[in-house]
Amino acid sequence: MKAQEVTDIIRAIGKKIEEEKDFLTELDNVIGDGDHGINMARGFQTVLTKLDSLATDDIGNILKTTGMALVSTVGGASGPLYGTAFMKAGALMAGKTDMSVDDFLACLDAAVEGVKMRGRSTQGEKTMLDAMIPALEAMRQAKEEGLDTAEILLKGTQAAEAGVEYTKTIIATKGRASYLGERSIGHQDPGATSFTDMLDTVRLCVSR
Repeated sequence: MKAQEVTDIIRAIGKKIEEEKDFLTELDNVIGDGDHGINMARGFQTVLTKLDSLATDDIGNILKTTGMALVSTVGGASGPLYGTAFMKAGALMAGKTDMSVDDFLACLDAAVEGVKMRGRSTQGEKTMLDAMIPALEAMRQAKEEGLDTAEILLKGTQAAEAGVEYTKTIIATKGRASYLGERSIGHQDPGATSFTDMLDTVRLCVSR
């Protein structure tokens, strides 16, 4: 992917988040602050405004700009977590004008580590990591098996979707959802859901 394609994908992600805003907020109403979808949609509106005035072929700069916009405009835990994810990916891609599949997987790995560090969390705590980590592992495996890019992204999306389903079965131990204890069982995590929406959007854009 070239810089313009990365920008187009981020725009598509913003559109998807806007479309899913009410559903994401509904999920968060049950186990969180009730603002995940609203905040994420507002954040990506700011991202799109920033990208409109950003003339660059540097993919790292595009990802960094996205992350900084999310940190500055998305409330709650989601802004710092998603912002960190994009900024870590941006640091990895600094100065690069083309993104390969290997680069994408490295960016997701950096994003996962950033979310772990910022959120002081790991897999199995009913967070976005329960979608991110399985997706990364599935895509790495698909890459090793010699599958093409579209198939790799499909495997990742399917693993993320399974991760979202998994969050319904476990107790939340992070954030406001942790206050519910066992009552959080049966509800899917909004962050895992929004990440899955993002990855599926990448898949659809690349597969066209």
